[in-house]
Amino acid sequence: MGGNLLTQRELEVFSLLVMNKSTKEIAHEFGISDKTVRNHISNVIQKLGVNDRTEAVLELLRLKVVSLSE
Repeated sequence: MGGNLLTQRELEVFSLLVMNKSTKEIAHEFGISDKTVRNHISNVIQKLGVNDRTEAVLELLRLKVVSLSE
């Protein structure tokens, strides 16, 4: 499920979230606004049918879409 539904940017955002990067740090790394990062996170939460970014991270780890070793 997860990986096929997500855009490349959404995957990149969550790859950095699992590395404990903040929204602001992710925005700076990609040269986009904090709001755009939050929009990517919201889109993933909606696509996965979870309640928050923590649940989204856990689901993506469970599905092996992202990993802690990236």
